[in-house]
Amino acid sequence: MIILSNKYAVTALQVIRRSFDDPDNSLVTGTVEIRVYRIGLGSCVSTKPWMITTFMCGNLCNNKKSFSSCHMKSTVVNSDSDSDHVLLSRFRQLLNLKLGGTLSPDLARLSYMEILDVMWNKVTGSIPKEIGELANLRLLLLNGNQLTGSLPEEIGNLPNLDRIQIDQNFISGPIPRSFANLNKTKHFHMNNNSLSGQIPPELSRLPDLVHLLLDNNNLSGYLPPELSELPRLLILQLDNNHFDGGIPPSYGNMVRLLKLSLRNCSLQGPIPNLSRIPRLAYIDLSNNNLNGSIPAMNLSNEITTIDLSRNQLTGTIPPSFSGLPNLQRLSLFNNSLSGTVSSSIWQNRTFNSTEELTLDMENNRLSGISGSIDVPPNVTLRSANFLATLSSTKIFILCGLGSAEKLSLQGNPACSNVNASMSDFCSSSSALVSHLQSTPSNSTDDCPPQSCPTFYEYAPGSPLRCFCAAPLLIGYRLKSPGFSDFLAYFYPFEVYLTTGLEIKRFQLDLEYEWEKGPRLRMSLKIFPEYTGNNSNTFNRSEVLRIRSLFTQWEIPDSPIFGPYELLDFTLLEPYREFIPTTSSSSGISKGAVAGIVIGAIVGAVLLSAFVSLYILRLNRNKYRAVSRKRHRENFKKMETKEHPGKPSSGHGQGGYGKVYKGVFTDGTVVAIKRAQEGSLQGEKEFLTEIELLSRLHHRNLVSLLGFCDEEGEQMLVYEFMSNGTLRDHLSVTEKYKESFSFATRLRIALGSSKGILYLHTEANPPIFHRDIKATNILLDSRLVAKVADFGLSRLAPVADLEGVVPGHVSTVVKGTPGYLDPEYFLTHKLTDKSDVYSLGVVFLELLTGMHPITHGKNIVREVNIAYRSGMIFSVIDAKMGSYPSECVEKFVTLALKCCKEDTDERPSMVEVVRELENIWHMMPESESRTHDSMDIEHGKNVSSQTSSSTTKNPYVSSDISGSDLVSGVVPTICT
Repeated sequence: MIILSNKYAVTALQVIRRSFDDPDNSLVTGTVEIRVYRIGLGSCVSTKPWMITTFMCGNLCNNKKSFSSCHMKSTVVNSDSDSDHVLLSRFRQLLNLKLGGTLSPDLARLSYMEILDVMWNKVTGSIPKEIGELANLRLLLLNGNQLTGSLPEEIGNLPNLDRIQIDQNFISGPIPRSFANLNKTKHFHMNNNSLSGQIPPELSRLPDLVHLLLDNNNLSGYLPPELSELPRLLILQLDNNHFDGGIPPSYGNMVRLLKLSLRNCSLQGPIPNLSRIPRLAYIDLSNNNLNGSIPAMNLSNEITTIDLSRNQLTGTIPPSFSGLPNLQRLSLFNNSLSGTVSSSIWQNRTFNSTEELTLDMENNRLSGISGSIDVPPNVTLRSANFLATLSSTKIFILCGLGSAEKLSLQGNPACSNVNASMSDFCSSSSALVSHLQSTPSNSTDDCPPQSCPTFYEYAPGSPLRCFCAAPLLIGYRLKSPGFSDFLAYFYPFEVYLTTGLEIKRFQLDLEYEWEKGPRLRMSLKIFPEYTGNNSNTFNRSEVLRIRSLFTQWEIPDSPIFGPYELLDFTLLEPYREFIPTTSSSSGISKGAVAGIVIGAIVGAVLLSAFVSLYILRLNRNKYRAVSRKRHRENFKKMETKEHPGKPSSGHGQGGYGKVYKGVFTDGTVVAIKRAQEGSLQGEKEFLTEIELLSRLHHRNLVSLLGFCDEEGEQMLVYEFMSNGTLRDHLSVTEKYKESFSFATRLRIALGSSKGILYLHTEANPPIFHRDIKATNILLDSRLVAKVADFGLSRLAPVADLEGVVPGHVSTVVKGTPGYLDPEYFLTHKLTDKSDVYSLGVVFLELLTGMHPITHGKNIVREVNIAYRSGMIFSVIDAKMGSYPSECVEKFVTLALKCCKEDTDERPSMVEVVRELENIWHMMPESESRTHDSMDIEHGKNVSSQTSSSTTKNPYVSSDISGSDLVSGVVPTICT
């Protein structure tokens, strides 16, 4: 999110836009949206944009006619003395758009920026030092470009930086010592550059650093022993540098380390004892000048890889290398090791079909094998210049157990007089080939060839055979895996990734290859799950959700799989409108044409903006002279137009104040919630409601149209809900005399649930409502239920960059007695299941008509007693009339599950919506059709002229995503 005053914003965005070289007009189709909001009297801000500037707009817009449908995080900004306008914008990902040019120093003007992402482009020049002024920056993602120059010291001033990725550039110079001030940084990915000098010992002060990747640079000097003091370090990867001296013995004290990779670093001296590192999985100290013997260290059972090759090691192979249950590769070649190889290295192992062990002992002075010479087929033994003392018979026996690809004895004395029986084992080393890993996949060979439409293909893992679907294509890479053979970890990886993406394992198909590093590159295909008609593509919200999980690093890092990176996210034609991309076809694309038109409009709009600003500033003194009394008089005049002779009568009453009915000059009817002196809600709740509602758009959420805040006068303006609250109807008041049927109540429950599902799963970030109750569920003229009152709402916890998601929000207990989750009340831990409990109470109100608490009796307890005693229908609201008993019983069961005391026993909102839709489908056709075609205004049923062909269920979506987004131009209340 970027928030700017008009004085700087337009200039900054112009400069930033011009700094990029954009050959495909990618920025025209979208990354940043600028909205200018007009400030009228005092701090009254309309939610209708006064101007939309589209330098880089629309990447997540699906409405080609209006930019107002862009999803945007809004923040309340009060007016200041320098500006009558506020500009809000948000950077989207600029991933892999072929952008050139440079990074502009004017990025520093975007002071609220949290993510700067230009990965995998062709950006040149240096990193501007002004980036160090972005105090809110969390992710600095510049990898995969052509950046040069040195790292600015100023980056060390970023107090909230979590991740710095500058790998695969041409950045030179030293690592600034100021980086030791990055107390919140967890990930230093600075490999594949030209960094020089010594690693600053001061980095040992970083309390949260987990990944230090500095491989493939020109670093020199000694390895700082102080790095062993990093309390959370998991991966130390420094390969291909030029260090002096040896490996500090203190590195054996890195108790949380998972991977130590110091390959080709010119290191000398002995190998430190690594026995004290309990979860160490990967050691690569190859291609150095290490000497002495290998320590008799008891390595972790997690160890997969030991590579000590190409050193000057002497002595014998430690017995402790035997019996390691997960060992995949032991490379000791090109040393001066003597003695024998113990067969217990492989004999004490039980291999499954995907496990393999490679032992590479070439070019040593080993004399033979001790123990059994039975080499299982899962073991590859490479042993050129290896068995100097064995007889040719023993060599033949040993070699006969393997294949010629697995063992070459060329150069051994045994091959000096080759007979026919030995010729296969003394051929050129070129005959030695490694095991080629293949990707497990489900066969679709029995499916008709070429029967899927263009852009669709058979989903290999689908339970439905020959299911044609359009996949999402994702380029993905493991930057520092903790294993050598992926095949043994193929299934765990599928579980890990699909769990992180919250999809089924059969929806994932992948191919992989090892790259230099070693890094593991993958081509992922994610298929939609077959659920019935029209399920061979993902819906828009699911595409955006999956993309966000990758680009925001919300998939947890895994100890064995290490950090990952997104290389590409390709959308086939069925998904192109979800995230607009540039056309690859010849000629001028639609995006380019739109860019030309937009550019002309922007110029005209900016000119008008400056003229308007000048005029507004000339009249500022006039506006400042308006008193609070004048505002109240204007408010009363607006109210009187609707209620002549009753200027003080309210339309409703709540803890915040009275709710009035008003009319704009264009005839729009609105509800105005006006704070009164002594209101139970304060400034924080007022601002919370504005911040949340101004960026939430859903059919089942009340829309905020505007607000005013001046000299203690606080007003919120909403769409008008003519049928009041759900509680009004359940109580059968003077105004609403007719009671609802079961079909209507079920429809209200479903609408409310979909609104809350949207808050929990599709709002970004997710939201816990915290005050769900019957009086906060409002009904419009067609009895569409809309959730209201977000003054107590809280943002849900989100995963940090290590993938750790807090299970709750710790907060002071707020809410309404009778609706409060008992566990939240006792522990102060707010979760999504707290909303589920409150909604369950609302369901019980719908079923019984009772209040949550009546004469000391709790509705949950009373219904539970009736349910367990088999008398559940005795508490069902008699005013509801006839109803299908099976549907009511299922609804009661669902409501009571929502009200379980144990949060883990409550369903999620996805499960709630799914069950309500199942109950709706069970409803008799006549009842659901009748009640779907009703308009109700002020308690009176008015039959609409609905065709007899009305579908049974116009309110139930084809998926359980909660998506029912609405948008449009809303009126301003600033006059």
